Amino acid sequence: MKLSQIFDQAPDLEIQGLSSDSRTVKPGDMYFCLEGLRTDGHTYIAQAIEKGACCIVHSRSLEQMQDGIAYIKVNDVNATLNLIASKFYHYPSRSLKMFGITGTNGKSSVASIIQDTYSHFAPCGYIGTIAIRYGDQEFPPSLTTPDPICIHRTLHDMVNAGMKACALEVSSHGLELGRVQSVDFDIAIFTNLTYDHLDFHGTFDNYFAAKKKLFTNLKEDGVAILNVDDAYYEPLRATTKARVITYGIQKDADYRADEIHIGTEGSTFTLYHEDIAYCVATNLVALYNIYNLLAAIAGICESGIPLREVLPYFNELHQIEGRMERIDEGQPFTVIVDFAHTPDGLEKVFEYAMDITETGRSIIAVFGSAGKRDTRKRRVFGEIASKYCDLIILTEDDPRDENAREIANEIKSGIVDTKNIFIENRYDAIRQAIESANVHDTVLILGKGDEVFMYREEGREPWLGDHVAARHCIRKYYLGIEEEDEG
Repeated sequence: MKLSQIFDQAPDLEIQGLSSDSRTVKPGDMYFCLEGLRTDGHTYIAQAIEKGACCIVHSRSLEQMQDGIAYIKVNDVNATLNLIASKFYHYPSRSLKMFGITGTNGKSSVASIIQDTYSHFAPCGYIGTIAIRYGDQEFPPSLTTPDPICIHRTLHDMVNAGMKACALEVSSHGLELGRVQSVDFDIAIFTNLTYDHLDFHGTFDNYFAAKKKLFTNLKEDGVAILNVDDAYYEPLRATTKARVITYGIQKDADYRADEIHIGTEGSTFTLYHEDIAYCVATNLVALYNIYNLLAAIAGICESGIPLREVLPYFNELHQIEGRMERIDEGQPFTVIVDFAHTPDGLEKVFEYAMDITETGRSIIAVFGSAGKRDTRKRRVFGEIASKYCDLIILTEDDPRDENAREIANEIKSGIVDTKNIFIENRYDAIRQAIESANVHDTVLILGKGDEVFMYREEGREPWLGDHVAARHCIRKYYLGIEEEDEG
């Protein structure tokens, strides 16, 4: 694309690509000087030019300008980047049915359910915490909500691959940092709002203000899907000009679940919509997953797919790795891996564990808390876990440059009268939980889900993944089965 097609009165210069990271600049790129949380892109202009950038978009006055380079000064680099990224990739979100899902918990599950179910009717992609997926393509994620260049480039690739829709997780960071300003959302879904990310937002009001942006900016002919049971339903309803559709369990809603029965292998409930009762069977478990399913059902049906046509697919949803993932290697006790890493998320998993664990049997939990993140929730983790668990094994969870034992001690300060130990190595902690379990006990491995990396002081390092570690420990240390590739 020519620079003159992007900016009025700009040189007739061919732009090969876009970049906001000087380390990844390629010849012919337009480089955007973003001012981030820790670094300022203006500092790296020389490096970007050295790597081949032919155009610099900046907001600060520059002391030196190099001949042969186009310099474009704007008031807001991030806003400009959003608009140009969408234009450069031919406005891909306008060609897709765009679902945006935000909330403290449930984003990945709702987005995955939408992709899974919608794809029975038309090809649907997914961008979020778990991966970037469309068709037969799958890539590891960088952030829950990537930067505007990555988003629009990926959506463009989806359009070229024949996708007709995309489910995009929208984090509070992504909203606050303006990563989705130029995404044309058709349907915005709100799951819930509970304590999280206050290390970034500072206050809960700021956290809510960030989430609210998805609905404030939603177009008038869009649809806002809101959880009527959440305390923030009314403020969100008041902030959007889009059509509002509700879902819930406790209060009357456009999509309401009643007569809920939750088992160890699946759940059933009656869904009430437009005065008609529908019997729903799903392989999802736990009450909070009923909320997630309701949110997905509302989003899919409001996109134009008839409710009766989607119902048969909810009993065969693909297992979302690391989200209430039951690990079954033939052991006589239950092992569940879940991504829960907020106070509300942990409590909901513990509540489910209480429901499925026989009286007199034990609940064993393995978890930690991330380093360099909100420290105030650590004691709360301990308080919640001690209400439900019989044994708590504290361990590392992305410690970064913090001491894992010190993090564990902060969690331990909230534990009351519950046996607990600290095992720093996460694999060894999982092994201890498996070896401590007896028949009909429940083992919960929480915090990392299917993540295959661990953030330490030196940066991001490989990690097996809790789901892989759990299977290995059950087979080797409980069942005594040696892996073929060992030794």
